[in-house]
Amino acid sequence: MAQKTCIIIAGPTGVGKTSLAVSLASKYSTSIISADSRQCFRELTIGVAKPSPEQLAAVRHYFINTHSITEPVSAGLFEAYALQAVTEIFRESDVAIMAGGTGLYIRAFCEGMDPIPAVAPHWRDQISAGYATGGLRWLQQQVEALDPGWLEAGEVQNPHRLMRALEVVMATGKSIRSFQSASPVQRHFRIVKIALSLPVPALYRQINERTDRMMQDGLVAEARGLLPFRNLPALQTVGYTELFDCFGNNGSTGDAAALISQHTRNYAKRQLTWFRKDASFTWFSPFDYELVLAYLTTFMK
Repeated sequence: MAQKTCIIIAGPTGVGKTSLAVSLASKYSTSIISADSRQCFRELTIGVAKPSPEQLAAVRHYFINTHSITEPVSAGLFEAYALQAVTEIFRESDVAIMAGGTGLYIRAFCEGMDPIPAVAPHWRDQISAGYATGGLRWLQQQVEALDPGWLEAGEVQNPHRLMRALEVVMATGKSIRSFQSASPVQRHFRIVKIALSLPVPALYRQINERTDRMMQDGLVAEARGLLPFRNLPALQTVGYTELFDCFGNNGSTGDAAALISQHTRNYAKRQLTWFRKDASFTWFSPFDYELVLAYLTTFMK
């Protein structure tokens, strides 16, 4: 029997991971596990660039629309979910596809994570008080001082992620990243890692164009409907926070769209930094379908 194989398709936001994943899933008659920390939320659609209805109908997707924004979702939860999903997929196929840009989720799936110790409430209270006084910049400065490595790939515009990183390092003296298993677990299946990239001007152009499409498709109305939930961790997300600020300040949606594009480009740059540090990825252009297929064929023999 052929060895079971999970193909990882990673890369920055907006590069074209979904299209390639759907093409490969169709080729191998298999399903896709989304490795995106926001597309799992049922209430978020336009702002998180979910696969289109046609793509969702063409191929089964796991970890899309599986959770509510009121539920906590973490890398540890994703690891358990994805391992269960891949086991299910392997009952019907020798190949599974995982596609997404949340680097920590992909690493948790591939290598495992150690449980993070419980953090005493007083740390969270202390950090919350500092944030209330000093705002986002205060959080960024504190994390930069105590856990600078986290900033390289962390969501630096996301106060809840910053607060989580800060409370762990203050309570344990260790970076939250250190709870990645020092000795990666050995999975019972083969993992092949592919990453997609484009020249920076082309990637940024695609990001800007995608923001324009989101605005045309109704992102403003979607964000307005989510305004009562703006303080939930799931809503500390590029595409929503900029519009929430716009609503609160009676600002211009055009200015908000420009910020969304800017912050998305910044996030894409951090994602590229994260994935390029992992030498086990082989890089392709999203338009190199035949080259990707030829590369994968070497593993499927």
